[in-house]
Amino acid sequence: MTANSQNINAYFVSDVHLGSPNKTESRKREKRLVAWLDTIKHDATAIYIMGDLFDFWFEYRHSVPRGYTRILGKLAELSDQNISIHFFTGNHDMWMFGYFEEELGIEVHHKSVVTKIGNHHFFLAHGDGLGPNDIGYKILKKYFFANRFCQFLLASLHPNWTLSMANFWSGKSRNANNRKAEYFMGQDHDPLLLYAKRKLTELPHINYFVFGHQHWPVEKQLTKDSNYINLGDWIKHFSYAQYDGKQLKIKHFDTQNDESHTI
Repeated sequence: MTANSQNINAYFVSDVHLGSPNKTESRKREKRLVAWLDTIKHDATAIYIMGDLFDFWFEYRHSVPRGYTRILGKLAELSDQNISIHFFTGNHDMWMFGYFEEELGIEVHHKSVVTKIGNHHFFLAHGDGLGPNDIGYKILKKYFFANRFCQFLLASLHPNWTLSMANFWSGKSRNANNRKAEYFMGQDHDPLLLYAKRKLTELPHINYFVFGHQHWPVEKQLTKDSNYINLGDWIKHFSYAQYDGKQLKIKHFDTQNDESHTI
């Protein structure tokens, strides 16, 4: 993922949760996301989708979830234009088994990545299961969600059953995350902020820790050369981050005028 700092424009976005809370509202957000991609496609050198693009996504061997035609088509178009696209799976769309790579030419990452973009070092992850606490989810993820045998059992069910269960679980998970975000964002007990601070003792060269998951846009300087970034979401904030080779800044997409502005 290394790129030179000259003529670089990398964009980061997370937590769109397409499919939620209903088809009508999801379609509106999908169109807005496509409109945003159209505004950046002329200068984007790379796009990082940092998880939970979908409220639920599970790839069967011969089928994928219905819908999302607009965003999938747009991502295919951008990939065909040789824009590098990276997808970091989140807790709502971790069940990706090759479709994005084979059909869209998108590189999918199931784990955190440390990489150099331009002249800066990045630690990239969705953020679920990181930091202190949240023990219950960490156990579920390791022994159920990411377990190959459990994935096989889930794939053996009819999609109607799988989607019904998944939508129920996704709704509970999303609502819980939203309540947590309102409580700890901007405070010293933000678990991903604490995780970044601890990780910085192991990786002091990291300039930007970039996460999603918590649905609240945050920029916080950790040291003179290191920063914590949480990308927010596309449910309330319509936020994203842009890296121009010099700095990474959070911006917001004006959904009325189809334009961006910096916070």
